[in-house]
Amino acid sequence: MAKKYHEDHFSPRVADLMSALTLIFLFISVVYMLQVNKEKERIEMIAKDFKNTKYEIYTDLNEEFKDDLKKWNAYIDKDTLSITFKEPDVFFDVGSSNINQKFKDILDDFFPRYVEILFTKYNNEIEEIRIEGHTSSEWNRNDDGLQAYFKNMTLSQERSKSVLEYCMLLNKMKPYRDFLISKATANGLSYSHRVMEDGKENFSKSRRVEFKIKTTAEAHINDILEAGGFNETN
Repeated sequence: MAKKYHEDHFSPRVADLMSALTLIFLFISVVYMLQVNKEKERIEMIAKDFKNTKYEIYTDLNEEFKDDLKKWNAYIDKDTLSITFKEPDVFFDVGSSNINQKFKDILDDFFPRYVEILFTKYNNEIEEIRIEGHTSSEWNRNDDGLQAYFKNMTLSQERSKSVLEYCMLLNKMKPYRDFLISKATANGLSYSHRVMEDGKENFSKSRRVEFKIKTTAEAHINDILEAGGFNETN
């Protein structure tokens, strides 16, 4: 009988403890969900701002260069905010990273206007200005697959670097050099981003030089996710 009395006396305390723990876990769950919703709203707001900024950048670039793109054999992609100069073999000799005079003339006209728009209107929204060199798989195609890829990587990197150096050394760029040092990069991608059409590589379209803009929106979203502990394991 004494044992039964002890168990009956202890059971209400266990029940009270379990109820308290349940309330604590419920409270934590509610707080967590509120935090998740708050961070989701912040991300949605950043995404909306990014979409608007992206549209504004595209509109400004298109307005500035719409009369020049055809003669430059270039186009603007509004989704990636990239300006692509096609057929770099016209701008470089085959297998060379030396810029031909025709491309220098284009860069003399294009780059100062391009940078002025980005610096004047979107300085705080620009994280990176990427100059990308792309080759096709046609050059050195008779080499071993990896060796051809590596040789094209070297060529594309040297070409993008040559373009960046030439652009930054223009006299008109003196007021913007600190801005460019903090934002501009040269990137050689070999033929890793080939242009495929109907399952086959379009060699002509694969060979190109691109000026791409990366905004700060992606970095802001990553900061929010990291600060809130929202990663791939959650």
